[in-house]
Amino acid sequence: MTVAPRQHGLGANHDLDLRTQEHYEWLAAEADKNLDRLEAQDPVNDTTLDEVLKRRGISRRDFLKMSAVMTATLGLPPMFDLRVARAQEVATRIPVIWQELQSCSGNSMALIRNANPGTDELLLDLISLEYAEILMAPSGQAAEDVLAASIEKYDGAYIAVFEGSVPVGDDGNFLTIGPAGETGVEKVEHIAKHAAAVIAAGSCSAYGGIPAARPNPTTAMGVGDFLASRGISKPVVNLPACPVSSTNVVGTILEYAMFGRLPSLDAYGRPLWAYQDRIHDKCERRGHFDAGEFVEGWTDIEGLKEGLCLFKVGCKGPMAYNNCGVVRYNEGASWPIMSGHGCIGCSEPGFWDTLTPFEVPLAGRLYSTPFGTDANADTIGTAVLGAAAAGVAIHAGATAIKAATEKRYEGQEKE
Repeated sequence: MTVAPRQHGLGANHDLDLRTQEHYEWLAAEADKNLDRLEAQDPVNDTTLDEVLKRRGISRRDFLKMSAVMTATLGLPPMFDLRVARAQEVATRIPVIWQELQSCSGNSMALIRNANPGTDELLLDLISLEYAEILMAPSGQAAEDVLAASIEKYDGAYIAVFEGSVPVGDDGNFLTIGPAGETGVEKVEHIAKHAAAVIAAGSCSAYGGIPAARPNPTTAMGVGDFLASRGISKPVVNLPACPVSSTNVVGTILEYAMFGRLPSLDAYGRPLWAYQDRIHDKCERRGHFDAGEFVEGWTDIEGLKEGLCLFKVGCKGPMAYNNCGVVRYNEGASWPIMSGHGCIGCSEPGFWDTLTPFEVPLAGRLYSTPFGTDANADTIGTAVLGAAAAGVAIHAGATAIKAATEKRYEGQEKE
């Protein structure tokens, strides 16, 4: 498992710095070993990185710059820049099967419509996407034949990406797939059993999402919980959001290519490098929050124009964890808070039930973090009046996550 790098001040313990360096050297050696293994395998497809770069008009220099950006996004030091680049070169050895379940296909749309000519788009050209209903030409029985052949050919070697929740009610009959009428339940079981690892892309796949909201008529579940309920033991990484950032999907695949395993996860199964920071702590409107400057309502035109904090109109940034404020959407141009609407907390389990109504603060409700209870909206509201104690409370969750990351690192180091 990899960990996000820890920041050390000028007075940091020297021995700890040495141990961190030793850890990354060990991690680099593990990456080299796995990349050598992949490089020795025959490519799944005939595409090469050089061909893709030439076709897209990207120089080798620009490619290395893009790889450096992805390295930083993964929370790895510069010594991994060339390893991330190399991971893309051997990505042709990684077969991927992408299965739609009870979904709107929004995550697939976000992935394939990523217009930024960066690592995200390059990897889509390089990986062997063996089956993806949104992208493939075959349909009906022909598509089912492609899926069956891919599972058989790459048994135990492919990454299974699921999009959408698993409806287990009525014996799974709420969702049937393909001309043979196979249920979504049967499809997930079969694909996951033969996969090397599983990625749950989007909030529906990770936690059940909107289909699982009360009263949950289809008894929808997240993929990881479903597999656990059926006794299917596979490494699963949750990439929640609605939709998930293509950077987080691609970064997870790249990390798998480098290390042969999925990244370190938080208590909700999310990669620490992408989900360890609170939206609130990376928000460009944070200074206005600290200064007590808020949009007072949707008729507060001046406050909206000035980009004041959106907490009073329901922003759930203090209760949500994701890197969308850093990687953003639409070629990295913007994200919901930047465009003028508060975060709705779509990366959090059960957000539709626990964080609604979306456009008003949830007064009196306790918000949970993966590592304990944080604060309620009244306590957070007190911070607006300048109470130092409330200021401490609102950051308690972020501090707890950092402490847990430190503990995780030290535990892995002992291993």
